[in-house]
Amino acid sequence: MTNDKPPIWRDQRFWRIAGQFIAVFLTAVVITMLWGNLNRNLQQLGIQFGFDFLKQQASFDIGETLISYNPSNTYSRALLVGLINSLRVAVAGIILTTIVGVSAGIGRLSDNWLVRNITLVYVEVFRNTPLLLQLLFWYFAVFISFPKAENKISLWGFVGLSQNGLEFPWFTLSPEFSALLLGLIFYTGAFIAEIVRGGIQSVPKGQWEAARSLGLKPGLLMRLVIFPQALRVIIPPLTSQYLNLTKNSSLAIAIGYPDIYFVASTTFNQTGRAVEVILLIMLTYLILSLIISVVMNLFNRTVQIPER
Repeated sequence: MTNDKPPIWRDQRFWRIAGQFIAVFLTAVVITMLWGNLNRNLQQLGIQFGFDFLKQQASFDIGETLISYNPSNTYSRALLVGLINSLRVAVAGIILTTIVGVSAGIGRLSDNWLVRNITLVYVEVFRNTPLLLQLLFWYFAVFISFPKAENKISLWGFVGLSQNGLEFPWFTLSPEFSALLLGLIFYTGAFIAEIVRGGIQSVPKGQWEAARSLGLKPGLLMRLVIFPQALRVIIPPLTSQYLNLTKNSSLAIAIGYPDIYFVASTTFNQTGRAVEVILLIMLTYLILSLIISVVMNLFNRTVQIPER
């Protein structure tokens, strides 16, 4: 009886597994070499690698905090304040930019000439202008140009606009936070609008015609038939935009909003621990990005057509 089983080196499964082991091994070798080179350079400079500086007194103030903080607290507490400020921008930005982007994307396909062209101008202007320039515009040309608090502009009777920022009956948003949030919302929203438009247009015309034949009004047609199918195309690139928004929030340093990057930069300038601080910043944004990716991938699975 002959054995027709091919040699192991001709088995594709073997090479897939072997390739993964080789990749892991090479990665470990590269990381080991870089780590050894880093330690040698630090030793030559007389610097010892470590995160003990996190327990030292920060000795600097942070203008905007959601938790208690004062200059006598440690660097770890200061970085926690910056992290919370970054999360505040990321969460609010993702929610609001989704609303703006979906609305503008649907507006791009509107039968109304005015709505269609207003959204077209919005998308083209904000998508083709650098984000940093937009942040500087919102901060210096808008919020800093508002009147002082005693002469604030009132909108709808409960929203106040002044140099103190956006004033609501229950809370006030600082001009730095407001400028950063609006800049991220409208910039990212312009890209999301095009993603939504492309997703809606990818739905076969037969679905539109079938929904109209049932007598569905345009609003119900979009909400119940077209948009749920378009989500299968929209979600993957939408995830990338959420990741971009989170990472672009690091531009807050340009307008003085104390996010994690702003606080980490001050920590580096005072302690001189460049490597440690950069590693903390990289790890922070990596974890935030992975969390967003996992959540969006889970959501993406719920809208996909199950295979039979």
